[in-house]
Amino acid sequence: MRVLVVDDHPLIRTGVRGMLARHDSSCDVVEADDCAGALALLADGRNLPDLILLDLNMPDCCGLEALDAVRSAAPATPVVVLSAEEERNTVLVALNRGAMGFIPKSMNPDLVWSALGLVLAGGVYVPHSVVAGQGHETPARNRPASGNGATLASLGLTDRQLDTLRMLVKGLPNKIIARNLGISEATVKVYVSAALRAMNVTSRTQAVIWLARNGINL
Repeated sequence: MRVLVVDDHPLIRTGVRGMLARHDSSCDVVEADDCAGALALLADGRNLPDLILLDLNMPDCCGLEALDAVRSAAPATPVVVLSAEEERNTVLVALNRGAMGFIPKSMNPDLVWSALGLVLAGGVYVPHSVVAGQGHETPARNRPASGNGATLASLGLTDRQLDTLRMLVKGLPNKIIARNLGISEATVKVYVSAALRAMNVTSRTQAVIWLARNGINL
């Protein structure tokens, strides 16, 4: 596994490298101390990482602009935000802009490894505080009933609609989804609407949280 760690603090990069090595001694860790360095490593499109861990507060790139830049440079590589920031709205905005996970730097290292495993398996890691709705009450119409036992099958979606949902939660735009599935953008919009309606949500971020709450890994 090849992981790119983008953080301007050497101590954080060293700590992440050590955590990854403890769990996977063969893990190839590449480091960048700013956004420009990360983009240079991703520029040629060869030997791309399997996972990118990104701090939002880069000295040369403000906030979520770093996430946008890295995702544009490596659209097929999952990006997980690794940040000291734990404010709920920041987490939601990062997920809405395509992050496949948001890990607070205060998180237990063993739990971090589990979260990364979820992302590498195709899931999205959402902090417990967001899943639980702490600090922000989720509207009742968007809150799954306790113990409803929701599964992918219970959504009643076709295989094509599920494929669309998988790409949607990964942050892919409709144009790319349409190209990947060989369908029109209009059809993608119909499939997206069907998927969101099945979960009783109205946005990608709400869909990500719904899936996390129900323990569903796409």
